[in-house]
Amino acid sequence: LNKDNTVSVTTEEQTTLSPTQVESIEAIGEWEFLAISNEELVDTVRRGFFGDDQLVRIYYGTLRLGINMKDVKEGWIQANAEKDSIVCTLPPIRLLDNNFIDEARTRSFFEEGKWTGADRQALYDRAYAQMKKRCLTPANIRIAQRNARQQFRDMFKAMGFPNARVEFERSEERRVG
Repeated sequence: LNKDNTVSVTTEEQTTLSPTQVESIEAIGEWEFLAISNEELVDTVRRGFFGDDQLVRIYYGTLRLGINMKDVKEGWIQANAEKDSIVCTLPPIRLLDNNFIDEARTRSFFEEGKWTGADRQALYDRAYAQMKKRCLTPANIRIAQRNARQQFRDMFKAMGFPNARVEFERSEERRVG
């Protein structure tokens, strides 16, 4: 209100990105863009003189692909001179948790003979490798990137940036994980 009791409203033509907003985005930590549930049936046979021993186990796991905001590089987010668009460069999509096998759900499907903890660990290791090979594919990484782009565009649009471009750093490794 001013002296003649009128109200005026002005609009800010330029949207700015505050350091507090950038810090709050970075504070998110790990950001999951694709979760892949998988199960692997793994078996082994030990040939013996009096008969064969066989062990078949089913392993369940959920592989989560995403980014860790602690991995962003300095200047990862830039607003252009007109302040109506933004460009952000995210770290490469990676496996967020290497302990993705749910051991509580692992079941022996068939077990005949005597098996040691080392034998079971060898099966676990095979299931782990098979799950990573099956799930960490270029196609799944592209899906996670597409989901990330959409989520970041939506977030920036809500913050007043209608034009957002989301890019990813090149990974030094050819595989994720």
